Amino acid sequence: MADFNQILTPGDVDAGIINVVNEIPQGSCLKIEWNRKVAAFQLDRVEPAIFAKPTNYGFIPQTLDEDGDELDVLLLTRQPLATGVFLEAKVIGVMKFVDDGEVDDKIVCVPADDRDTGNAYNSLSDVPAQLIKQIEFHFNNYKALKKPGSTKVTHWGDVEEAKKVIRESIKRWDER
Repeated sequence: MADFNQILTPGDVDAGIINVVNEIPQGSCLKIEWNRKVAAFQLDRVEPAIFAKPTNYGFIPQTLDEDGDELDVLLLTRQPLATGVFLEAKVIGVMKFVDDGEVDDKIVCVPADDRDTGNAYNSLSDVPAQLIKQIEFHFNNYKALKKPGSTKVTHWGDVEEAKKVIRESIKRWDER
């Protein structure tokens, strides 16, 4: 397997098109993470089935969020995307998130070429309100059985706020 942080850039952040590597398929309760040290995917843990991911979940290569991991992505598609697939994605917003006291933001995006929706998603306002509620509920509660109250969605931000978070994460990667 190739090291995604070696072969992919973050993408064209100014244009709102980023490279995304998928870790967890939508609907999975397997917490699969990219292990940067060995350049491979690793099963971190198995979550209870009631906390299956409401979206695909991945990362942007050559970025570091404030928690020390690559910047997370919530990738909206109608069907689950396999672990290890990478793609160009369009940034549509950011979910500002705190996990156990650490900033752990999630960039929200869709495939850059989504003929299924006719590229209908350009901002969070294009996403069904019920899906936004489900995502927020998931992230506010997915650790409730082990560590109640340890996660919190603080707010949802627009494309420009998302780009700012990405740029800061690229800077952290470059300065590491």
